[in-house]
Amino acid sequence: MKERKRIVVIGGSAAGPKAAARAKRLDPDAEVTIIQKAPEMSMASCGYPYYVGGVFDNRNALLSTPYGEVRDPHFFVHTKGVKARTLTEAVSIDREGRTVRCRDLHSGDLDDVPYDKLILATGARPRKPPIPGVDLVGVTTLQSMKDADFLRRIRDDKSITKAVVIGGGLIGIETCEALQLSGIDITVIEMLPQILMFLDWELAKILENHVRSNAANVITDVKVAGFVGENGQLTGVKLENGTELPCHLAVLAIGVIPNTDLARDAGLDIGQTGGIAVDDFMQTSDPHIYAVGDCVELVHRITGKKTRAPFGDLANLEGRVAGENAVLGNQVTFPGTLHTGICKVFDFSAGSTGLSELRARQEGYENVVTVINASLDKPEFMGAKLLISKMVVDGNTGKILGVQCVGPGDVAKQIATAAMALHGKLTVADVVNADLPYAPPFSLPIDHFIATAHLMENKLKGRLKSMSPIELKKNLDAGKDPFILDVRTPDEFEAVRIGIGETLIPIGELRHRFEDLPEDRDREIVCFCKISLRGYEAALVLESAGWRNVKVLEGGVMAWPFGREK
Repeated sequence: MKERKRIVVIGGSAAGPKAAARAKRLDPDAEVTIIQKAPEMSMASCGYPYYVGGVFDNRNALLSTPYGEVRDPHFFVHTKGVKARTLTEAVSIDREGRTVRCRDLHSGDLDDVPYDKLILATGARPRKPPIPGVDLVGVTTLQSMKDADFLRRIRDDKSITKAVVIGGGLIGIETCEALQLSGIDITVIEMLPQILMFLDWELAKILENHVRSNAANVITDVKVAGFVGENGQLTGVKLENGTELPCHLAVLAIGVIPNTDLARDAGLDIGQTGGIAVDDFMQTSDPHIYAVGDCVELVHRITGKKTRAPFGDLANLEGRVAGENAVLGNQVTFPGTLHTGICKVFDFSAGSTGLSELRARQEGYENVVTVINASLDKPEFMGAKLLISKMVVDGNTGKILGVQCVGPGDVAKQIATAAMALHGKLTVADVVNADLPYAPPFSLPIDHFIATAHLMENKLKGRLKSMSPIELKKNLDAGKDPFILDVRTPDEFEAVRIGIGETLIPIGELRHRFEDLPEDRDREIVCFCKISLRGYEAALVLESAGWRNVKVLEGGVMAWPFGREK
C-alpha cells in the first residue's frame, strides 16, 4: 500500500491555504494540515481598507469563497480535505525528526506534528518604529482582521474626527481614503520626498495633489518624532520639525518585516534582504522545507537581484508552486517578480510594473530614456477618462524596463499590458504594432499603451525632441529663459493655465503668426497643449519653418505636477 505523504503548512492567510489546496488536489491521498495562529483563515487582507471605508459591510466577505462560503476549518476539511488548526502556534521545527511543535492557544497544550514536507507561510508583521508613545491606545496598524475590526468600529461609531496615517505607500494611501470617506479629517505623513515610491516623483506628485483635492492633507519629507497622549490614550503626533498634529487615531503603514524567527531558529538560510532564502522551486536550504509569501525573498526579474515583494497575488502563485512541488517533487518553478502593483486613490488609480526611472539609474543603466504620455483611455463620446503614463526604456537596446500609469482612466489595463510586455522582455519596436483589442467602449483605435510606445519610438529615433515637466521646471528655476508656447484655444487658456510665462498662439493660427515668435532661430522653444498632441504638431511646424531648438513638453497641462496659475 502506498504510504500517504504528510504535508504540513504553517500559516493560513494567502500563500499557505493555496499551497495546501494545490497539494491536496494533485495528491488526494496526501495528509495535509494547516497550522494557523490567528482565529481566521484565508483572509482577503487587501480588502481591509475597503471594509473599513464602508465599501461593503459584510465582514465575512473577507473570509469567503466567491460563492459565499466562509473558509473556516469546517470548510477546509469538508470541501478541501485539508485539516486546519486555528488558534494554534507553531513554536519550533525539528528538522532532523521532521516534526513541528505546536501550542494550542486555548489550553496551552503542546504536541508534535510530523511532516514529510513542510511549507512555511509565516507572512510578515507591521513595522513599528521605536519611538515614544507607539504603544498608546489609538496607535494601530492595518495588518490583521483585528486591526480592520478596530478601525471599522471607529468608522461606525463616528467617535473620532481627526486621524494621522504614517506612511504614504500602498496601505497608507488606501487607509487614508478609507478613513476620509468615513468623515474623518486625515493627514498623511511620509518621511520620504514623495508618496507612493513605486512611482517617479512627477507622477507621485499628481497623486499627492489629487489626495489633497479630496480633503486629505499630505506632509512629505518629515519624520514622526513620537506620539503624545494622556492617561494612555493618544492625543497627537509630534513631527521632527516640531509640529504637533492633534488626533485620537494614528495608523502605522510604514512597511512590513518578514516573520522569519521560526525559520531562523530552525537553522534555515535567511537571505540578504531579510526574507527566507528560497530557490526557483520555493525550496529553502532544507530540501524537505519550502517557504512562500511575505516571509521570503525573491528574484527581481529585470535586475536579477534579490528583493522582497509582499503582495497577495504573488503569495498565491508562490503557494501554488510550493504545493505542487511538495507532493510531486520539484517540477515547477516560480520566476520571480516584476514588482507589479496598483492601488486606488479616491477616483484615481496608480500602478506600475518593472523599474522606475530612479530605480533604473540606481541599477546602473547608462542610457535611461523616458517619455510621459497623457491621453484618454477611450473616445470622448464613450465617457473617456484621462491616463498619464511614463515609460522607462534602456536606450541602448530599446528594451522596456518599466511603465507607470496614474489617472481616473483604466490604469489596470495599462499596467497589465505593460507587465506582460516586461514578462516577454519586449522592446519598444516589439510593441508599437501590438494587436490589442479595440472597440469604442474600451479603447481608442490606438490604445494608450501603444501610443506611449509610439512616443518612445519617436524619441529614440530623434523625431520627438521633448522635455519632462521636471526638466522644464528645473531650467526655469535656474534662470533659463525658453520661449514657452501654449497652442491651445483661448477658451482652454482661460479655463486652466500653468502660469510660467507662456505665450498663447492657437495651433490653427501658428503658421500666420511667426512674427510673434523669437527672431533668434536658435532660442529654445517649448511647445505644449492640454496633452501635448498639438504641442508636437506645433514643434514640427516650427522646425520646418527654420527654428532649430524646439522641444515638446511631455504630457502637457494635464501632466504638469507643480502649481498652476489657475
